[in-house]
Amino acid sequence: YILFVSQITKFHLPHQFDLRNGYHYPCPVNIGIGNRPLDTEGIAHFSSADPIRFNPSLTYGRVKEYPVSRFIPHFALYDKKCLAFRAFFKQSVFESPLEHERVRHVNIIYFLEDDTITVMEPEVKNSGIKQGRLVRRNRIPKTALGDFWHWKDFNIGIDVAMYGIVYHIADCDIFTKEYLQSQGIELNDPEEMPSDPHILDRQLKIKPHGHKTKLANDRMRQFLEYDGKVLRFFAVWDDRDSEYGELRPYIIHYYLADDTVEIQEVYKKNEGRDPFPLLLRKMKLPREWKDIPVDLPSAEEAIVYYTPKDFLVGETIYILGRRFLICDTDSFTRKYFKEVFNITQRYAIDVSEKIPPPPAAPVPPYLGFGSPEDSMQSCLTVTIPQPPKKDTVRYVANVSKYLRYEAVMDWVHPEDKDRKFVFSYSLSDCSITISEIPQKNSGFMEGTYLRSTRIPKPGTNMDDPEYYTPADLYIGALVVVFTQRFIITGADLFVYHYMETNPEMFPQNVIDNICNYMIQMGHLKEDATNHRKTLGEEEECKKNFVC
Repeated sequence: YILFVSQITKFHLPHQFDLRNGYHYPCPVNIGIGNRPLDTEGIAHFSSADPIRFNPSLTYGRVKEYPVSRFIPHFALYDKKCLAFRAFFKQSVFESPLEHERVRHVNIIYFLEDDTITVMEPEVKNSGIKQGRLVRRNRIPKTALGDFWHWKDFNIGIDVAMYGIVYHIADCDIFTKEYLQSQGIELNDPEEMPSDPHILDRQLKIKPHGHKTKLANDRMRQFLEYDGKVLRFFAVWDDRDSEYGELRPYIIHYYLADDTVEIQEVYKKNEGRDPFPLLLRKMKLPREWKDIPVDLPSAEEAIVYYTPKDFLVGETIYILGRRFLICDTDSFTRKYFKEVFNITQRYAIDVSEKIPPPPAAPVPPYLGFGSPEDSMQSCLTVTIPQPPKKDTVRYVANVSKYLRYEAVMDWVHPEDKDRKFVFSYSLSDCSITISEIPQKNSGFMEGTYLRSTRIPKPGTNMDDPEYYTPADLYIGALVVVFTQRFIITGADLFVYHYMETNPEMFPQNVIDNICNYMIQMGHLKEDATNHRKTLGEEEECKKNFVC
């Protein structure tokens, strides 16, 4: 066996820090008891019987030793680093009728080097409050148990109580946000700082200290710059409060050269009034004309005169006791107001009195003479009677076009049982002609039974009747012709073709009714084949449904 003799003579315990100048500094930790190396390669080499054979450092080189980070004290690492929070607190005001509380804005500063806190209030001019440092820098107790406020306890939107005052944190600076987020603290959304009504009231009372130089009243310059430039306004004098009063139109001229006003009246033909050229001659127009003293003051003594800004569309002004409404202006005046005063004049106001239309004459009832349209036309034209107007376009498009139907009489007397008739519906004027078909030994004469007439439906208003249309005529339909009842029993092939050409004029059931009749009569062979197929499919579906 091999006896291994250890060469270790020192068995001191290793340590990690050395004390230098009162501070702890780290020392190497790769040596254990008796200065034995603590790395795996060195340990294997130290305990091996053949160091040259099992030492990998001879082949791969020694393991690189990484430098140990320099130890920096806490106070040096966070020196001059602070967390700044914007907050406010409300201070009650007693025995004051003007305010009940004040909102004071503060900055809470947290020093990271020693965990101390100070509260500073920014200076606001004319606040009347002692401002500056509200809480001196120290560690502020959080609870009565001896806990102190730490930066981990701060967040946006929370209340912080310090020495009996509750501060509400509303926001923080960028460095504070980045630092807290790097430490894993999720910040709330920033809040808006409320304003102090007392400070706002004091700021409104502060008047800017400045001197305004008055412009010299250079009349010559005004005359040379605005000579020939006149503002024109269209107005009406509202005198309807007095007896027989009315709205009378006027034109107001404002001369920019000397700030004078002239009023002209607008006359109409055959108005019955004397054509005076001016209602008011050119003069400077005072606002309060009743306050002018008897001794006629000069222009400098007059207080207020009308200016162009007083003449706005839609405004009412009083000129020497008369009430004028500004209705419109010309294009030059609108452009002048936009460029000089930055005022956009309104659109023109329509003040014309609308004459009500004459009342419509009552329509007399239909007396039975002629047609209702003829009677109505006689009421509309009294002097020269005129016939009712016809639809010429419809007449030209449908001239000589008739829809013919076969009908029988809904008989009451036995002798009317075998009578047959032909209904001819004229598409040009919507009239119906009824002719009787000759029958042997019937005892009735053939020929015209009813001449071309528009047949009204039973039960309609006789003053405005509703007439029969092609949509009302189908196989089996009951037609009442002036109290005589007929039943439609047949139709010619042109009726079906007309329905196919104009399907929007007929209901679908009427078209199907005529189509089935034509199929039964053998006039539509293709449609008859399709109709039989459809009937066969319907019967098969019914059988399958029953089964």
